[in-house]
Amino acid sequence: MGTPKPRILPWLVAMLDGGQLEGVAWLDERRTRFRIPWKHGLRQDAQVKDFGIFQAWAEASGAYIPGRDKPDLPTWKRNFRSALNRKEVLRLAEDQSKDPHDPHKVYEFVDPARDSSQLDTSPETEEGSTSDAQEDILELLSDMALVPLPDDMAQGQYPQLLSPNLDNPILCPNPTPSENPLKLLLVPEEQWEFEVTAFYRGHQAFQQTIFCPGGLRLVSSEAGDRKLPGQPITLPDPGMCLTDQVVTEYVRRVLDSLGGGLALWQAGQRLCVRRWGHCHAFWAIGEELLPDCEHGHKGEVPKDVDSDVFDLRPFVTDLIAFMEGSGHSPRYTLWFCLGELWPQSQPWVKKLVMVKVVPTCLKALLNMARSGGASSLENTVDLHISNSQPLSLTSEQYKAYLQDLVEDMDF
Repeated sequence: MGTPKPRILPWLVAMLDGGQLEGVAWLDERRTRFRIPWKHGLRQDAQVKDFGIFQAWAEASGAYIPGRDKPDLPTWKRNFRSALNRKEVLRLAEDQSKDPHDPHKVYEFVDPARDSSQLDTSPETEEGSTSDAQEDILELLSDMALVPLPDDMAQGQYPQLLSPNLDNPILCPNPTPSENPLKLLLVPEEQWEFEVTAFYRGHQAFQQTIFCPGGLRLVSSEAGDRKLPGQPITLPDPGMCLTDQVVTEYVRRVLDSLGGGLALWQAGQRLCVRRWGHCHAFWAIGEELLPDCEHGHKGEVPKDVDSDVFDLRPFVTDLIAFMEGSGHSPRYTLWFCLGELWPQSQPWVKKLVMVKVVPTCLKALLNMARSGGASSLENTVDLHISNSQPLSLTSEQYKAYLQDLVEDMDF
């Protein structure tokens, strides 16, 4: 016989009725709406009681045994939210998790006629029916990581899940529960892939897609100091694609002034830039086919000083909103104007040197969101980072991973 495991909805109703956890309470007499405290762990006023419901479910579900397992607040919260997200009778009504005074979320049962007696109260066991096994498989997909298990991982320290082979189920350890596949985007050892395209007076002169350990560095044919960080990306001589000799000479002057180059690299959830030479450079985030000339540049790349040009968190937040019907797709393409002011008052194709950098992992994330379709259909995405493998996810699984990623960045 397997160890009985409670189902989260009857368990949660009992917690709400008992009123023993601070902040966990019904909000209406019909018991259809309830609130859950949702404070981020790095807030200075965070206390153990703020995570009481998450720890309680971790203990009840067998994922955490005090005195044996190491406390893991982000994982407790993630697993609790994922368990709720899988229940069709529940929906997230309000997200007040950013409230500075009372961070919380409000859930509600979508069927007003529901009461606790109508909930499925059958226990979950590790050796159960096909439907139980299918729910375990969904749980495995929600927690799956694309990294191998450490050799010294004690099998008993993590929940045991059924393999997808329902005809011959076997127990297999759950990979590191604090990870999800999209979190590979934040791992320093991983390398983002960049597509770099250079335009001379509107003519495409160069394009290369490359993994760059330590970032990339745009340089002229005179590669500059090889000791500087970042992989040199050599922009070609304009004589190879331009026929106007005057324009060609001006482009050469811009490239020669790059010196040590214009550097771009990933630092956690951010992309950073710095210029080593005398060539002034202005940047903006625009569409992949068109820089944002109407609103002007975002800033000038500073010389010998690191500066942020992209933050993954607002991109993922906007991506989730896009999947929920906002109609606004997040931008991810970096445009640089070298040697001249940003083309705010003239067509960008009149500028001597424009460089476009596309982090292909962000393009893949947006394409996955656009092709999501029905939540029951699987779509495949390649993260385009150095050690990633293609992922096949439904729209709902993908959205849950994105939400996890946002909370990982919050922590």
